[in-house]
Amino acid sequence: MSSVNPFSRPKQRPQEIIWEEQTPASGIYFRVKKWLHREKSAFQKIEVVENESYGRVLLLDGLVQTTEADEFFYHEMLVHPALHAHPAPEQVLIIGGGDGGALREVLKHQIKKAIMVEIDERVVEVAKKFFPWLEPALRDSRAELLIADGKDFVGSTKQKFDVILVDSSDPVGPSAVLHQQGFFSSLRKILRPRGIIAAQSGSAIFHHETVRLKRRFLEPMFRYVNFYVAPVPTYPGGLWCYVFLSERVNPLRGPAKPVISGLKYYSRAIHRASFSLPPFLNP
Repeated sequence: MSSVNPFSRPKQRPQEIIWEEQTPASGIYFRVKKWLHREKSAFQKIEVVENESYGRVLLLDGLVQTTEADEFFYHEMLVHPALHAHPAPEQVLIIGGGDGGALREVLKHQIKKAIMVEIDERVVEVAKKFFPWLEPALRDSRAELLIADGKDFVGSTKQKFDVILVDSSDPVGPSAVLHQQGFFSSLRKILRPRGIIAAQSGSAIFHHETVRLKRRFLEPMFRYVNFYVAPVPTYPGGLWCYVFLSERVNPLRGPAKPVISGLKYYSRAIHRASFSLPPFLNP
């Protein structure tokens, strides 16, 4: 009688492997089934590979931005807690988000306008080619793409927004300023009275001190400063942190309207649970 080891892997022919070093002592690797794209833009290195487990993977400066298999965790949880908590969002601003996942989720709501401000046009062009959700999102009459520095746009625009989503990369390179106190002060000035800001805030495991520092400067600025968490398997630590900011909307009350259908992760129950933080993340 023979037994089969369920964890055994069939032998594979040697393939190129790319690594993202997530800490000085650990990281994640992807076996490259096929290289789809490699270039150096004016701002960063842009790469797209095909992987058997995650499908197409977008990396910027060697850091995973999105994968076909798990992108819905991140994009749904950046967008839907804020869009569902606001009773009637009309004007939405996305800072960053060149892969288009956040824009796609925003357009599932009955909004009037969604402006996406991305600094690197090449990221948008590469995503349009390799990730099928971006092209139709940009064709939506409610969507507007601006190739500009998010900080400059926020500092100069006269428009006001119901929801602002900060879909930034890690606080290095061109995205570093999007994590600083001055930037959030500028965001506050273009927020409507019932407005909401939702921003990605890094790894709940490995960026714990960064989250703590961000909480420290945000709490004097907004009445409601609520961090929340959700899984993103390919991001450092697998548990990702976001922050919800508002003067009038308390996210702990849950969605203000019915949850839209067809989502893969976000739900009314997930909304409530995600704001219930483990003790190590509490002040």
